[in-house]
Amino acid sequence: MAKLLIKNLYKRYTNTGKKKAPENPYAVNDLTLECKQGEFVALLGPSGCGKTTTLRMIAGLEDITQGDIFIGDVRVNDVPPKDRRIGLAFEDYALYPPLTVRENIAYNLRAKKVNKAEIDRRVNEIAKLMNVESLLDQMPVKLSGGQKQRVNIARAIVRRPELLLMDEPLSHLDGKMRQAMRTEIKRLHNEIECTSVYVTHDQLEAMSLADRIAIMDLGKLQQYGTAIDVYDNPVNEFVAAFIGEPPMNILETTVIKHENEFYFTFQGSSLRILVPRRYYSKVHDGFAVKMGVRPMDLYIGSEESKGTYERVVIFENLGDERRIGVRVGDHLVMLITADEKRYRHGDVIKLDVNEQKTHLFDIETGNRIYSDEPR
Repeated sequence: MAKLLIKNLYKRYTNTGKKKAPENPYAVNDLTLECKQGEFVALLGPSGCGKTTTLRMIAGLEDITQGDIFIGDVRVNDVPPKDRRIGLAFEDYALYPPLTVRENIAYNLRAKKVNKAEIDRRVNEIAKLMNVESLLDQMPVKLSGGQKQRVNIARAIVRRPELLLMDEPLSHLDGKMRQAMRTEIKRLHNEIECTSVYVTHDQLEAMSLADRIAIMDLGKLQQYGTAIDVYDNPVNEFVAAFIGEPPMNILETTVIKHENEFYFTFQGSSLRILVPRRYYSKVHDGFAVKMGVRPMDLYIGSEESKGTYERVVIFENLGDERRIGVRVGDHLVMLITADEKRYRHGDVIKLDVNEQKTHLFDIETGNRIYSDEPR
């Protein structure tokens, strides 16, 4: 296994003249990222954010506009893909239909003229690791989606790569199979001890699999950290809203001062939330800001609580949790509760907020406003 270092990486597609130049000409814009030896890193973001382009540049399948990529201590900008010591697994299984599973897995080894005994030994070893031993003599057309993806990954790792690259490998699978394959990929990473880079738009995949997550938007790196880092301490409004299901509630608010205390207030609503004292040096009377709070930090209050009465507009019973949506002014606010009571549209609940779990974001830039002390 090898570490991966990306330094000031850019990818710009030239305008052919047939189409209007895009507002953001860079698919990847000044990306710097380090993946430690043996680490599992996820590139996470919406469609078009640059994550797949980044992976393809690491693999050598896309030209680099500017910047450097190092695998281990070797600068690989001009190294052909076959010599980069990488394994590739894409969302399209790309198995060769005329070949058996055994022949598909062995294909790259045969291309490198590895001797037959070694090929057989390594194919059998990988087949056992990926739980496809019983499929070795099958043709790809006979396999399910999950089986094809196992074979696809087996073909990628049979070469013993120092860096394993995976691009949306579970996107074609149904929910239950995706969950099973997530477990398999995590087990595989731990057993083969290979540095891994995993592209996905699914935050649950990223958070459950990766040691660290690189969140991208419009070609730029927004935040890089552990799942706990990006969930608890988002650096901006984009990360706060992208990570978490349901996403963080983000509301425009005006801060008012009353009897030496500050409160968040919301247009069209009587709800008032006490501003934590750690923010007092950042706010003032009449200060306009965006406040974020996660659904699990909102509660159904008791008669004695400080919350306000709100009407239910959405109720979702998911079995292990219930999601309730209420209107706060023009904003739909979601909360999660373990309360087994069923609610209907129009029912009244008392909405209570854990103000210590609130986040502040600049109303113009969307950047996080940090408090003077940790939460």
